[in-house]
Amino acid sequence: MIFNKKRDLSFHQKCKTLKMPTKLLSQFFPWLLFVTLSLIFLYSSLLPFHSPPSPTQPLKNIPTSPNAKSKSKSLKNACNFYKGHWVFDPARRPIYDETCPFHRNAWNCLRNKRDNMGNINSWKWMPKTCDLPRIDPFRFLDLMRNRNIGFVGDSLSENFLVSFLCVLRVVDLGAKKWKKKGAWRGAYFPKFNVTVAYHRAVLLAKYEWQPKQPSDFSQDGLKGIYRVDVDTPVDDWAHVADFYDVLVFNTGHWWGSDKFPKETPLVFYQSGQPIIPPLEMLDGLKLVLQNMVSHIQKDLPQKTLKFWRLQSPRHFYGGDWNQNGSCMFNNPLEEPELDLWFDPRNNGVNKEARTLNLLIQDALQGTEIKLLDVTHLSEFRADAHPAIWLGKKDAVAVWGQDCLHWCLPGVPDTWVDILSELIRTGFET
Repeated sequence: MIFNKKRDLSFHQKCKTLKMPTKLLSQFFPWLLFVTLSLIFLYSSLLPFHSPPSPTQPLKNIPTSPNAKSKSKSLKNACNFYKGHWVFDPARRPIYDETCPFHRNAWNCLRNKRDNMGNINSWKWMPKTCDLPRIDPFRFLDLMRNRNIGFVGDSLSENFLVSFLCVLRVVDLGAKKWKKKGAWRGAYFPKFNVTVAYHRAVLLAKYEWQPKQPSDFSQDGLKGIYRVDVDTPVDDWAHVADFYDVLVFNTGHWWGSDKFPKETPLVFYQSGQPIIPPLEMLDGLKLVLQNMVSHIQKDLPQKTLKFWRLQSPRHFYGGDWNQNGSCMFNNPLEEPELDLWFDPRNNGVNKEARTLNLLIQDALQGTEIKLLDVTHLSEFRADAHPAIWLGKKDAVAVWGQDCLHWCLPGVPDTWVDILSELIRTGFET
C-alpha cells in the first residue's frame, strides 16, 4: 500500500494540536453527561402532557358522518326525547288502521273520515340529541313477556292506552278485551302473557258527590259539593300495586272551573275532616299531588317502573270548548307560535297545561317517579285532534269540537314510541 507522506504528516500534526482540547474535554465529560441525562429526564416527565391523542380520542380535522356525531353525542349524554321538531315524511304510515277493535268511536278519525288524515300521520318527531326509534311491537311484547302495564288517570290516559293497544295488537291478533282488578278497560295479549290496562281516576284522590245540605242554604246557587279526600287514593287504582310492573300516572284536565264550577265545587278533606280554611282548587291539587306521590313511593314495589305523564295540551282557538272553540288546522304550529298559545303569562285559552306541569314537577322532585314529558312535542300539533269528526251527528252541537283528545292513529303513537324506549331502558339497565 502506498502512503501519501504529506497527507500522513498533516494528520499527525492535527492530532498533536487536538491533545490539549481532548484532555480538557475529558475533565468536563462527567458534568456534560449529568446535564444531558437531566435534560432527558425533564423531557420525558413532561411528555405525557403533550402526547398525541390516543386511539380512543377523536382526532381533529378528521371528518365524521352526521350519524357518527349523533351517536357519540347520544352516548355521552342521556337522550332527551322531549326537545326537537316535527319533520314531514310522506313515506311514513300508521302501524294500525280503523279496524283495531280497541278503538273508541270519537277518536277513530280514519273511520270517521276526518280530513287530512294522510298528512296528520306523515309527521315524524325528531329529537335534537338522538334518534327516536319507532316501536317494534314484537320485540317490545317479547321484552314484556309475563309482565303488565297500567295507566292511571283521566281520559287522556285512555287515549294513550288505545294507541298502545292498537300498536301491540298487530303482532297478536288474539288479543282480548280485559276489565279486571278495577280497570276501566284494557287488553290481554295471550302470545306473550301481557296485560295493558287503564284505571280511570281523574283526580287520583277519592272524591264523591254530596248534595246540598240544610246547613248550606245560606250559600246562594250551591247545588252540592264534591268531597275530595286528599290523602286517600280512589279505589279504582288503590290496590293495583302487586299486579303491574309498569305504571303511568296523570291528572290535571279535570282541575278546572269548567268541570267543577262554583255551584258544584271541590271541597277538600284530610284525615276525614274538612280543611279549614277551605282551599282554592290549585292549592287542593298541590295537596293531592303530595299525598298521591307519597302513596306511590311508599306502597308500590321498588321494582315497579313508575312514570308520570305531564299534560297533553289543548288547541282551542277562538274560545274554549263550550264557547265555539275550534281546531280546524291543516298543519302543525310553528315554534314561535307556541308561547302565544300556551304561556300562562298570555292568559290564553290553553294556558293550563304549563301551569299544572310546574306543580307536578315540583311534587315529583326527589322521587323515583320518572317524568314522561309529552307536552312540548304535542303543543305543535294543533292539526291532529278529532275536531268536528266525532262519529255522531249531534256530538259537536252538544259537546263542541274536540280539541283536547287526539285522533288515532296520530300523536299518541309517538308517545308510545317514547314510553316503549323508556321501559326498555328501565328493564335492560
